[in-house]
Amino acid sequence: MDPITIPGRVITLRDMRPDDAAGAWAIVGDDRVTQWLSFDSRDQAAAVAMVEGTIQRAQLIPRTEYYLAVANAADRMIGFARLGLTGHQAAKLGYAIGADHWGHGYATDAARTIIDYGFNVLKLHRITAAIGPDNAASVAVAERLGMQYEGRLRDHVHTNGAWRDSLLYSALAPEWSPAAS
Repeated sequence: MDPITIPGRVITLRDMRPDDAAGAWAIVGDDRVTQWLSFDSRDQAAAVAMVEGTIQRAQLIPRTEYYLAVANAADRMIGFARLGLTGHQAAKLGYAIGADHWGHGYATDAARTIIDYGFNVLKLHRITAAIGPDNAASVAVAERLGMQYEGRLRDHVHTNGAWRDSLLYSALAPEWSPAAS
């Protein structure tokens, strides 16, 4: 199976490689980032295991997730974007960008690129994103991309020692227009 590489406007999405472990740890080991994610910060060994597991799951047939590195122009991992396939033509979207790279449009480009891939290549019908209510930047990404707010999931995830609600956003294939975002 050939590795996936998907060019975005300012980033490239690609399958993770073993040399992405340091980049992954810079993201999932940083409390500034994980405060917004559905899991607590991870140590270096857990970041290595995450990358190894992602590489192994990318070989599954059929593939059940597309957990891709967000790479900058130098092909350095600065984030990740994920589509977890959840049912018939449906997926859950997740993304994170390293805190040192915030504010440059990378999350918007990564989310747009993977959503477009999901609808146009994987032929998905529905993609959802569950976002922490205090994560204004991620809510702005979802809204900028034309995702629709569907409601609040109460006590949806347990992270950082407490239950947290999530705001549910979705995009449907017939409504999707990457050029508009």
